[in-house]
Formats: sequence, structure tokens, C-alpha cells
Amino acid sequence: MTAKSHPTVTVLAGPTAVGKGTISTYIRDNYPEVWLSVSATTRDPRPGEKDGVHYYFVGPEAFAQLVEEGQMLEWAVVHGRNSYGTIRSKVEEAAAAGKHVLLEIDLQGARQVKKSMPEAKFVFLAPPSWDELVRRLVGRGTESAEEQQRRLETAKLELAAEPEFDVTIVNDDIRRAADELVSLMGLEPHAH
Repeated sequence: MTAKSHPTVTVLAGPTAVGKGTISTYIRDNYPEVWLSVSATTRDPRPGEKDGVHYYFVGPEAFAQLVEEGQMLEWAVVHGRNSYGTIRSKVEEAAAAGKHVLLEIDLQGARQVKKSMPEAKFVFLAPPSWDELVRRLVGRGTESAEEQQRRLETAKLELAAEPEFDVTIVNDDIRRAADELVSLMGLEPHAH
């Protein structure tokens, strides 16, 4: 492993409601050897979310300062509302320590990382079908009908970006998809 490369950084992206969070939670619970990047966000915590575990919850002013100081590896305003981003130093420190780093981010973020860290591995998480994606998004019950519609419009655009990625994993089964992802990261999937 040469000093200039980051072979241990894998980026997981895909359309809204495809299950990126579910896959990364499964990996966090079952693969402690994977260093899961925690994003910063300006949105309010959902029930059960803890600061520094699920996200770094920061105010809009603090987030803007991180961006201004060049401390974000990637960042975006998502669904026209809240900002999300990855703090560069945390990823670089983990990669430099030889850890298997996983960034679970949105499409805009993945494109930014591709510019600044093109040697990372880019994985697209796809739904088994459009109908299943709609079912998952509506079934979460965390968004209003208006917000669901906005997210579905966004998802259509996000699905069209699949060819930009190195590999596609279909999220038809959480454990299978997670095992495929850790294999791509160079780890041995656990026996189940």
C-alpha cells in the first residue's frame, strides 16, 4: 500500500430509500473491522438517533464554516432542505491507519468524492425494482406525501447515475448485499 493511494475507501451510494442506511447499520453491527464514516448534517435527529453515532448534528452556521474552511470531503443540500457532508480529516485519518473505510452517502456526495479521491471504490446500491423502491419509501412513514413525491422524483434521476459507478449491488436481501459489499472491500464475509 503506497502512501498516495487510499485503497481502503469504499463509497456506497444509491437512490433515496434504497436501504443504504440499513446496509451500513448491518455492517456496523456485524463487521467492526469496517470504519463507517459518520456524516455531519443540519437536519434534526430522528427518534433514536445519537449525535456522533448516526450523524454529527450541527447547526447551519457551524456546517457552513466547515465548508468554508475546506474541511468537507463532500457535502450537499439534500432534497432542497438540509445539508449533509463528510468531514475530510476523519476519513483520511482512518484510511491512513489502514482501516477499511465505508462512506455511505448520496449521489451528489459520491460525485464530489470521485473528484477529490478518484482511487476510491464506488458502489451503487440498486433496488430490486422501481415498485419495491416506492414501497420502501412510502412504507417508512417518515415523510409527508409531498416529501415522498419529491423524493421519488429525485430517485428517478439518481437511478440514471448507475453507470457512473464501478460496481452495482442489488439490495434484495440485507445480509446478502452487505456480504457482497464487504467482499468488494477485500474482507471475508462472515459465515451465517
